[in-house]
Formats: sequence, C-alpha cells, structure tokens
Amino acid sequence: MTDQFAKKAEAWSARFSEPVSDLVKRYTASVFFDKRLALFDIEGSLAHAEMLAAQGIISAQDRAEIERGMAHIRAEIEAGNFEWLLDLEDVHLNIEKRLTELVGDAGKRLHTGRSRNDQVATDIRLYMRAAIDDILALLNSLRGALTDLAEHNADTIMPGFTHLQVAQPVTFGHHLLAYVEMFGRDAERMQDTRRRVNRLPLGAAALAGTTFPIDRLRVAKTLGFEDVCHNSLDAVSDRDFAIEFTAAASVLMMHISRMSEELVTWMSPRVGFIDIADRFCTGSSIMPQKKNPDVPELARGKTGRVYGHLMGLLTLMKGQPLAYNKDNQEDKEPLFDTVDTVLDTLRIFTDMASGITVKAENMRAAALQGYATATDLADYLVKKGLPFRDAHEAVAHAVRACDDAKCDLSEMSLERLREFSPLIEQDVFAVLTLEGSVAARDHVGGTAPNQVRAAIARVRAQLAE
Repeated sequence: MTDQFAKKAEAWSARFSEPVSDLVKRYTASVFFDKRLALFDIEGSLAHAEMLAAQGIISAQDRAEIERGMAHIRAEIEAGNFEWLLDLEDVHLNIEKRLTELVGDAGKRLHTGRSRNDQVATDIRLYMRAAIDDILALLNSLRGALTDLAEHNADTIMPGFTHLQVAQPVTFGHHLLAYVEMFGRDAERMQDTRRRVNRLPLGAAALAGTTFPIDRLRVAKTLGFEDVCHNSLDAVSDRDFAIEFTAAASVLMMHISRMSEELVTWMSPRVGFIDIADRFCTGSSIMPQKKNPDVPELARGKTGRVYGHLMGLLTLMKGQPLAYNKDNQEDKEPLFDTVDTVLDTLRIFTDMASGITVKAENMRAAALQGYATATDLADYLVKKGLPFRDAHEAVAHAVRACDDAKCDLSEMSLERLREFSPLIEQDVFAVLTLEGSVAARDHVGGTAPNQVRAAIARVRAQLAE
C-alpha cells in the first residue's frame, strides 16, 4: 500500500473488504465543521510528541520533524491554503495525512499511545477553555459598559415595576446594575465550568489506556490543564463539560433575553424611555417611519436556539453506554453554534450599550403615574406609630380617592391627606416626592443614588481584578 490515506478504507487497514460509499462518507464525516479544532489539534499533538520523545517512545529527531511539519501545516491553515478532504473524515486524519506527506515516517509515529477518542476529547476541551476565556472577557466588557451607563444615570428616576404595573420609583442606574449583577453570576458560572473543562483526557487512548510508558501529567502541564481525567473510560466518553457549558450559556442568554425584552419595550413610542442607536436598528420595507430594534429582538430569539442546543446535548448523551460512541460526533455543531451565538451577542450588546440614549423626562413622567410613592406614605405612617396593616389600609383609601380625583398623592392638600390619617403632617410632602422616595432606600442594595454609586465602585473594583 503506497499511501495508507489514499482511500478511506485503507485508513482502517485490510479489515474491510469494500470501500465506504459516498453517501456514508458524507453522512459520517465531520471535517467540514470540526476543522475549527485544527489549531487545538496541532497544539495537543505537539504536547503529545514532546512527551513521547521525553519518554523515549519516539526519537528526538522524530519530534523535531513533527514540529517542523506542524509549523508548516499551521501556516497553511492560517493562510487558508490547507486542503480539507472529505475522504479523510475528520480534522485529525486530515492533519495526520498532511504531516506524513511533509515529514514521512515521523508523522506516522505521532499517533503512538493515543486514539482519536482521547485526541478529540482533548481538542474540544482546549477549544472550550479558549472560548470560555473569550466569553469571560466579553462579559467583563458588557458589565463595564452597563456600569458606565448606570453611572451617568445614578440620579435618573424611572418607575420600578412588578407585574408590569408601576410599583415604586427606582433610578435607572439601579435598574441597569441588576443586569450587571446577573452577568456577574454568569461569569462565575463560566469560571466554575472552566475548572471542569480544564482536565486532560489524552492518554486514555481508545478507552482503556495504553501499553506505552506515557507521562500524562507532563502533557497536562505542557497544555496548561489543572489535572488529568482519572478514569480512561470516562475520559473518552464524558461530555458533561459541554452540557454544563451550554447550560451556563443558556442562563446567560436568558439574561440577555430579559434585557432585550426591556430594551424593546423601553424603545416603543408608547413608553419612550430610551432610543437605540441607528446602527442596531432597521427600517420597514413598506412603512417609512419605522425604526425597529432588530438586535435585541433577534437576541431574544437566539436565546431559544441556545436552549435547543442544551436539550440536544442532553438527549445525545442520555442513552450512551460506555465508552466512546459515534453519537458523540454530534456534540460539536451545537457546541460551536452556542459559542458563536454567545460571543456575537456579547460583542454587539457591549457596543449597543454605548449607543443608548436615555429620555430622562419620559422616565420621570412615567414614575409619576400609578402612585409610585404609596409605599412611602405607608412607611411614613408606620414611623409615626401606626401598625403597618393599618397604614396599608389608610393609604389604599387615599389612592382610591386620588384615582377618583385624577391626581397624584403628592398633589393632595394636607387637609385632604389628614382625612385618611391624623398622623399626617406637613413633612409628608418630602416623603411623597420621587427624589425623596429613592433617597430613602439608603442601604446596601437599595436604589438611593449614593448606594448606586457605591455599587458602581464595587463593580469597578471587581472588573479591575
């Protein structure tokens, strides 16, 4: 056999009596999506070759030839000149074939002591580790952009809602910091997931380990893994880390979707709290006046796409016996798409946050609707000695009277307010202002402007770590 890679059947030696059909080749091949693992495959192979040479399993000359060939292949891939062949099924065999063309027998010795099973598991973990690091950096950028916007709006008053009904006044800065907190937890989840991603499966070989005297800890150190996978069967068949990542990504996208929903609502002319820069919006093919918030709408939709990938991966793994099965080839496309979706979304949302125009007067006007300071009046009466339930009842009667009179609580005269409780004095009007309401929430986690600024300082300190 002059070229063991000339035909796919030959890659599996003489075991097969007939070549694989073209349909089966297309059906089973992964090269046209797993080629994105190419540089990670090279990184893992170089660490493996270094260990093989250190252990005396291959010669120093073989290692040098492998490194020379891999440098050439890396350059071809980065330049877009590498020829990917369907007949060779996956990224691993394509690179190995090219290496053998370049360096001969040294390339054939590279696969000593490993299998594609532990090789692909290593490649995916290297890829995932890099992707998580990129996501963490972008989460920091998004949190920073939202924190900047919050700082500019630490005193901007808007209505806070429960059940989408006006509840109490808050500051827009405080509202934005809620998302900063959410994305902070997303970063924590990603960091925790990274710990379990960062374990080396290489050395498990096909499923049982290898008879060669390999040094797995040496390879782990070379590649920056914190530990090795301690069971060879589990090492090649585990995809928990991919599922865990996609679960964390789903929660992150859920937060993106909640924020998107509010951006869409706030931009509506019926609400008019903000405007989003034109570069994140599109028009209508028939209605010339339209400015549609396409980016947050699409992000809201892409959230469902990531949820689907999570369910797909869970379903993929639920019926698999140990150890590696071909089913696992189906883990890559949903994983890659999840990474792409999260990275693109975080990039564009960071940019979009800097392009938000706040319409403070509209926010303030909305906060004056719905009796947002009613709870403040109840708290005022409690501080005067009235039991809270009695205070709640008295204010409810006052709100009903305001509803009938089409006025706000702050617009009632002192005499009229005293009809609901004789404990009410002139100082009540300081309590009933929007500024007084938010300023009174002066504790850690509260909406008072000075607490918002303190929270911003804490976030900035976290981001600087």
